[in-house]
Amino acid sequence: MKDFYIADAAKHENASITSYFALASISARDKKGGGGQYLALTLADKTGSFEARMWEDFADALSTCSSGCYVKVQGRIDKYQGRFQITLSKMRSASESEIDTADFQPTTQYDIAALSSELDTFVDGFTNPHLQALVRRFLDDPDLGPAFRSAPAAKMLHHAWIGGLLEHVVFLLRLAERIAPQYPEVDRDLLMAGAILHDFGKVRELAWKTSFSYTAEGQLLGHITIVIGMLRDKIRLLPEFPDRLRILVEHLILSHHGRFEFGSPKLPMTAEAIVFSAIDDLEAKMQNIRAEFQKALDSGKAPDEVTDFSRSMERALLNSKAYLAGE
Repeated sequence: MKDFYIADAAKHENASITSYFALASISARDKKGGGGQYLALTLADKTGSFEARMWEDFADALSTCSSGCYVKVQGRIDKYQGRFQITLSKMRSASESEIDTADFQPTTQYDIAALSSELDTFVDGFTNPHLQALVRRFLDDPDLGPAFRSAPAAKMLHHAWIGGLLEHVVFLLRLAERIAPQYPEVDRDLLMAGAILHDFGKVRELAWKTSFSYTAEGQLLGHITIVIGMLRDKIRLLPEFPDRLRILVEHLILSHHGRFEFGSPKLPMTAEAIVFSAIDDLEAKMQNIRAEFQKALDSGKAPDEVTDFSRSMERALLNSKAYLAGE
């Protein structure tokens, strides 16, 4: 097991450490004003990632280490422009015998088997046999199903950990089950099918073997385009599936980001799509808030202090419960 994690950087500021990391990116860059090159890297473990720089004697490291591999490094932790980074003096590739993959893959705090069972219970409760059969075509697929249950929901933002996509979907289903009865205009099964399928394309958009990254397909097409193709492939195997129902499912997926500037090809136009884009946004934001509160604590802030500015939320945040408790 590693004895240093990136989340511990604040405790080791201005100190030298030796540890193992997943190498998320590596490139040689020209130094400003000339004078040769330096090595720019991103190192990761299960607690996050940070930037690294290697200024001298990096030829061997560059030739033997590549993105996606594990490395052993020696370097000094410091802060640059308010962020922790590490300046490396040594780096080499690490053998599999030196690595425990559990040190490098952030994983949901919840039991994946229990989440999967809860998901199946929701699907078993569908009253629309067409939607139930469609969802089962995805979940029972021997390749897609296991990938869905292990995939992160994002590379860096909300639910960026193993099992994050499954966790996100189950939380959305819990919200959908509570909200749908409030609005008679909403078809419960259609809303829930959208919750399960909307991000299914991420199983091909993302790669998560050693660190989280985008596949070439993910970069070029994105998860919305990918899942629409997957959806149509599955519906071809269900000849009785109503075409109007297909259109409504596709609209839920195409509009779930809610706004054009957020990558939605269409704005939500049905009751289900409007409700779903709202709860999807809420669930992602609440996870971002939790992450920002934890990041503030890890950086040494008191629980009742305002966080640093959050890029993903476009504001600083305050933990109101901690603030009231500290009165």
